[in-house]
Amino acid sequence: MPQPTVPLQPALRRVRVIPREPTRRTPLVGLPRRPLSDVYHYLLTVPWSRLMLFVVLLYVALNTLFAALYWLGGDCIQNATPGSFGDCFFFSVQTLATIGYGVMAPKTPWSHWLVTVEAFVGMLSVAMVTGLMFSKFSKPTARVEFSKVAIIAPRNGLPTLMFRMSNQRANQIVEARVQVAVAMSERTLEGETMRRFFDLQMVRQQNILFALSWTAMHTIDEASPLFGHTAASLAETDIEIVVSLIGMDETMSQPVHARFSYIPSEIRWNHRFIDIIRLDTRGAWYIDLGYFHDVEPLSAAVVGDA
Repeated sequence: MPQPTVPLQPALRRVRVIPREPTRRTPLVGLPRRPLSDVYHYLLTVPWSRLMLFVVLLYVALNTLFAALYWLGGDCIQNATPGSFGDCFFFSVQTLATIGYGVMAPKTPWSHWLVTVEAFVGMLSVAMVTGLMFSKFSKPTARVEFSKVAIIAPRNGLPTLMFRMSNQRANQIVEARVQVAVAMSERTLEGETMRRFFDLQMVRQQNILFALSWTAMHTIDEASPLFGHTAASLAETDIEIVVSLIGMDETMSQPVHARFSYIPSEIRWNHRFIDIIRLDTRGAWYIDLGYFHDVEPLSAAVVGDA
């Protein structure tokens, strides 16, 4: 009869499944080296600063290349200083961008053919960069803030895992759905190590209207993968609680998603979140996100009753 797997020892802990840095990726080793096979996807995922640097370098490189070709053609540009690489470069800029000031113009078959090729390259490059910029700018994103820590505290007499989410935009995420799983490494009795995910049953998994704040809760009962753990035992594991939120942005009418994760050092036991829903002097409710990440310890009486 097969035996159950045993938890991986702390010495062999893995890195986060969901890195806190958005641009950080788990390195992949052994893939075929095809640097140009997925340039479009790469440029959509890089930060704006890196994309703009790529566009500037491409623009300078194209103009430098064509300037060198004009320069090799000798005195082929009307009203340009013979042998001046600078005049060739700025003539290339005018041609690539189809500015056409009328001061410099091609005057030999060599330069006419180069202008033809460069005008075509300029038309294609402007179209591709425009499409890339629009796709990146219009890509729907969710500005969802997750609490920096999760808590495990009694709720209705049972230990409950809780964390908070907040919609940072002044709109609504319709039909928001949260899924939570526990990722842990296990080693079989045969010595094989694998990373496994166990779904956590949430008290409320779907929110028809996620506009302000949402506290997600998972009851730690006999069916929970976290059942039987204490703060000390959980700290000795490589457990990572992975959170995924999916919904429909009402402004863009497009699906958006956000992800986050918690490791044992980011889980506070027997604490509670400080209330962020408050009343102003006029009796109106408001959300004070200044306390969104703050927690406080429970009283000894509350912990003892659980």
